[in-house]
Amino acid sequence: MRVSNMFFQTLREVPAEAEIASHQLMLRAGLMRKLASGIYSFLPLGYRVFRKVEQIVREEMDRAGAQELIMSALLPAEAYQASGRWEVFGSEMFRLKDRGGRDFCLGPTHEEIFTETVKSATRSYRSLPLTLYQIQTKYRDERRPRFGVMRSREFVMKDAYSFDRDEAGLDISYKKMYDAYCRIFDRLGLDYIIVDADTGAMGGSGSQEFMVKSAIGESRIAYCDACGYAANDEKAECIPEKCCDGKNCCEELELEKVATPNARTIEELMEFFGCSAKEFAKTLIYKADDKVVAAMVRGDRELNETKLQNLLGCIELEMADAETVEKVTGAAVGFAGPIGLDIDVVVDLEVEGMKNFVVGANETGFHYKNVNINRDFKAKYVKDIRTIKEGDACPKCGAGVKVEFGIEVGHIFKLGTKYSEALNCVYLDETGKENPMIMGCYGIGVNRSMAAVIEQNNDENGIIWPISVAPYHAIVIPVNTTDSVQMELAEKIYAQLEELGIEVMLDDRDERPGVKFKDADLTGIPIRITVGKKAGDGIVEYKLRCEKDFAAIPYEEAIAKAKEEVAKGLKK
Repeated sequence: MRVSNMFFQTLREVPAEAEIASHQLMLRAGLMRKLASGIYSFLPLGYRVFRKVEQIVREEMDRAGAQELIMSALLPAEAYQASGRWEVFGSEMFRLKDRGGRDFCLGPTHEEIFTETVKSATRSYRSLPLTLYQIQTKYRDERRPRFGVMRSREFVMKDAYSFDRDEAGLDISYKKMYDAYCRIFDRLGLDYIIVDADTGAMGGSGSQEFMVKSAIGESRIAYCDACGYAANDEKAECIPEKCCDGKNCCEELELEKVATPNARTIEELMEFFGCSAKEFAKTLIYKADDKVVAAMVRGDRELNETKLQNLLGCIELEMADAETVEKVTGAAVGFAGPIGLDIDVVVDLEVEGMKNFVVGANETGFHYKNVNINRDFKAKYVKDIRTIKEGDACPKCGAGVKVEFGIEVGHIFKLGTKYSEALNCVYLDETGKENPMIMGCYGIGVNRSMAAVIEQNNDENGIIWPISVAPYHAIVIPVNTTDSVQMELAEKIYAQLEELGIEVMLDDRDERPGVKFKDADLTGIPIRITVGKKAGDGIVEYKLRCEKDFAAIPYEEAIAKAKEEVAKGLKK
């Protein structure tokens, strides 16, 4: 492709809206343009990358025995209502009515629709196992779209669904998808980790996420180098730490109300009482659907809202506003406590083991000290509801865990019979008995995977694409397009690379060499061949984007090296 003919424009300035490297570089390199908040169009250069990511996904899914189809993105409400997820998705779902008043949505995910489709066409056990997939646009009305295509309102997902006779069959289908995902992310050149994850709105008995380690990731990963345990922080089990230091640990002291007029935060209370945060228990007031609940964690801990939401089984969970807190506790924010509350109290496992701790007194300007669970208040639930942090004990071996941020690029679920039972998707076994199909669900974010590749492959000059997904493998740059000798050799190299099946650009623009070099680096083309003053001797500069140095070599050698580099990068 001749650059002079391309629909292509790079930006020198970083767009103000772009906060992370992938978002900045996808806009600056002319890969995409923003239409509205969380909605982007891919331009030709970006769409070439997108299609390559998509093709790698497709090849590995086919290799694993899955069959591709395509579903509508405009979906009737009935299937989601039958599974209960019409309400569960809440405001994230784009809902609309047709002219007859019938409810529809723009598909956020397709478990129900695949289940209905298989139900209508599969009856015998002889038709199982079966795995179907599609690569299709999804729609979710994110409350806060951010980071470009990392969290957008319109995105492309590969979603696959397996149907088996029993749990043993599901285990086999799940393993095939697990292995396919490893091959996909290996081919994309990603450094990833596989972690246990919360099943969320998808439901089911278990799931794993494929996470790319990144400082800008929205998910936190807890992992143990000692035993290999890994989970996201929504799933990671927290082992209660003994928070007593031997002082007042065994004997329950008399409950005492203390005036604390200028202390409401943990830091202020630590200074007031002269003790550590481990001797406090925070009482947080939440709205869980249509009811108000209190949740307690140790003073130095962070409450895990996903764990709390799963425990309560609510659709919506949010911190209560100041008005609600005052109404429930009778005190200003900062003085809530469990004693005397007329709402359900959920206590973290660690708080259950505390003795003589400090809590709010539900009276502005006062706290209780020497509080003890069961004696002074009762809990509706005592469960693990906190977030794991660096150095906490690994739930598998007890060693200290490490915590890093990560980007979720893939997620696989064991759904079991959640959807097949709700939608009556059954098969007849050898005896003619009806049984619900056992399902699995497997998703990959195509846009997000593309952005994740950029996050892990860039420098101060731009993107550094792996050969496998680069928009073009090589670029030939004549330094002076008015020099007939340079142009003749550049055209010759360009033609020979094309004959070898190498995807190549010829930058034939009448621009300064520096502009061409900057654009080549910004767009991340893996191989650059520069034709300059030594063109008459057949000498060119050969440079890889991932390396700083270049070599002055005969053009025939440059072509041979490019062929070898591309073959190596595309090797499966």
